[in-house]
Amino acid sequence: MMRMSKVLVWVVALGLWGALASAQGAGTANEAAWNKLKSLAGEWEGKTPDGKTVTLSYRLVSNESALVETLRPPGEEMVTVYHIDGDSLMLTHYCAAGNQPRMRATPSAGEVKELAFKFVDATNLSSPSAGHMAGLALTFEDANHFAQKWTWVENGQQKDEVFRLTRKM
Repeated sequence: MMRMSKVLVWVVALGLWGALASAQGAGTANEAAWNKLKSLAGEWEGKTPDGKTVTLSYRLVSNESALVETLRPPGEEMVTVYHIDGDSLMLTHYCAAGNQPRMRATPSAGEVKELAFKFVDATNLSSPSAGHMAGLALTFEDANHFAQKWTWVENGQQKDEVFRLTRKM
């Protein structure tokens, strides 16, 4: 009887472990998206819509729990920090405009071809109509090419700017 109880305990433990693994499977889309972001680590170069060079660098920090992007359009430098937040990804963009928008992306299952971050809130924003970044879409082409589409909103008007980037070899 004692042997039967031990077997039953193991069966229940394995069942609980399987259920936990299945529940964690819900995080698979998030993990795939996070891994896609982490794959950006390194140096990138591209062009602004008006043909000027823009550089980006990505580095993992804090035991690979955050990804720091340094964006250098002509004459500026801005930092964006990405991280997991539950079942979504978050970013905080430290903008040259002096505010810090936070955005969230909730990845869907399957291969990660795009991540669309939407505005959540911002610090140091003087009013909702003040100029700020309100969206970022990352479109992944392959391991060495991707695009960023930043969305700026000011006084109810929206302006998009796209950077097409290539990994520096």
